[in-house]
Amino acid sequence: MSLAAVLRRLATAAVTLFGVAVVVFVLLRVAPGDPIAMMIGPGASEADIAALRARYGLDQGLVTQFFIWLQGLIAGDLGTSISLRSDVLGLLGQRLPATLELAGAALVVALLVGGTIAILGTLARRSPGEAVVDGANGLLLAVPDFIWALAFVLVFAVFIPVFPLTGRMDPTIDMDFATRFFLLESLVRAEFAVFGNIVSHMTMPVLALALPLAAIVARVLKGALIEAMGQDYVLLARLKGKSELRLVLQEALRNALPATLALTGVQFTFLVGGTVIIERIFAYPGIGNMAIDAVINRDLPLIQGIVLAFGAMFIAINLAVDLAVAALNPRLRHG
Repeated sequence: MSLAAVLRRLATAAVTLFGVAVVVFVLLRVAPGDPIAMMIGPGASEADIAALRARYGLDQGLVTQFFIWLQGLIAGDLGTSISLRSDVLGLLGQRLPATLELAGAALVVALLVGGTIAILGTLARRSPGEAVVDGANGLLLAVPDFIWALAFVLVFAVFIPVFPLTGRMDPTIDMDFATRFFLLESLVRAEFAVFGNIVSHMTMPVLALALPLAAIVARVLKGALIEAMGQDYVLLARLKGKSELRLVLQEALRNALPATLALTGVQFTFLVGGTVIIERIFAYPGIGNMAIDAVINRDLPLIQGIVLAFGAMFIAINLAVDLAVAALNPRLRHG
């Protein structure tokens, strides 16, 4: 993908993000409910209510409110959370790394599990083992992430309590983190006890997010591998005496990756969106859990900031996937 193409995509992304901001802003303002009424005490006077409206800019017209908010957005100010009384940008900076680590770990697990299932299914094609692999993959595909989450809570936190149920790590851990990426930082700093504790807290939510995506990866990759196994270059390699496993890994896999990677990128955006309910189930302190509280409290500035953060993530993921697919496919890279 050329530099001009990347710049065009970035320009399109900016326009898309602006459109998302406009739609969310308007929908939140026309939706029923008064955020000020939800945060003010029952004995407040009309003057108190008017002062709060003025503080959060809700006493202005809709167009004026939007341009005030847009001016702040350009300056890097997303406003102040009505329910948490804190800077929205600061809140996103605190919570977003937790969600990124959760989604990133789930993606890695999904690729490993899905890739393994696809390779096993390809090696077992036209044999009884293929039906077993396809059946297991169908089970993973049929069960949504929140059902997996509830099942894991029941089995591994209630019946056999081997994993912590809530939180990101034990509150007794005393470590001075330089960043909010606790998992990555503890690994880089070789704090393996802390790293293991964080992993134990992430295990159930990561698996709940990863298993449905793994089933999609397995299905797409297996189809691409079987198609590649019928190509002439694979037949030539087979005539040279290569084993089926080497044919799959060395010959077919690299040609099956681009299509799988493209679909995985699209599904990964749904995985990031799925963190909302998963974080709520496990009381995981990420942006998804905060989004539910923001909606319940009708915290307009915080909802707008969270939606923009999700929109920016989706656009960045899609752009990264396009670049990766172009890098793996010479016809797209030089086209």
